[in-house]
Amino acid sequence: MPRFESDPDIRALGEALAALRRDRGLSQAEAGRRAGMTSQGWGLYESGRRPGLFRPDVQRRLVAALDASPEDLALARSQQQDAAERAAPEAGLQARGRRFQLDHGGLRRLQLSNDDLAPWAASGVVLEYNPEQWPRRDQGCVIETMDGTVLVRLYEGADSQTLTVRGGAGGLGIVTRIVRSDVRTVSAVTARLER
Repeated sequence: MPRFESDPDIRALGEALAALRRDRGLSQAEAGRRAGMTSQGWGLYESGRRPGLFRPDVQRRLVAALDASPEDLALARSQQQDAAERAAPEAGLQARGRRFQLDHGGLRRLQLSNDDLAPWAASGVVLEYNPEQWPRRDQGCVIETMDGTVLVRLYEGADSQTLTVRGGAGGLGIVTRIVRSDVRTVSAVTARLER
């Protein structure tokens, strides 16, 4: 049986829904719980694998869980289209010192320069991460703080005030709580590329 390929318009609307959710600082599990569904069910809408997202009743139910309106969803979709059109000529591999980003499909890459996450990932390992995806428990995550610092940690959980992560200078046994207002983005690590 062939894999399900979602319609590009449905995927784009799902990405706008994901952007609204992230703007409100919610995980897929939190948003799904508010809408009366599982995180997997919510994720199917965000990935475009559940085509009902074009139905007005479904849209109202999902955006209400985010304290938003269908108009907010349409605006988020429009902003994504505008951003994609502005970024299109610059797509490709961009060097940034020891880090590099791959702007294909929204995935980015980051090379580790320390052993803060050993044995999960050691210095020299390249992590591929997705800024459009919130991490799951025990999944690697890339956190960009408001002051521009980039942290790579293992995600433990979050509430409305803090993110809880593991890793750092003391290794994986160190648990840290980061105030959410200090965080610009949280991205899920989707692959570890070892040399």
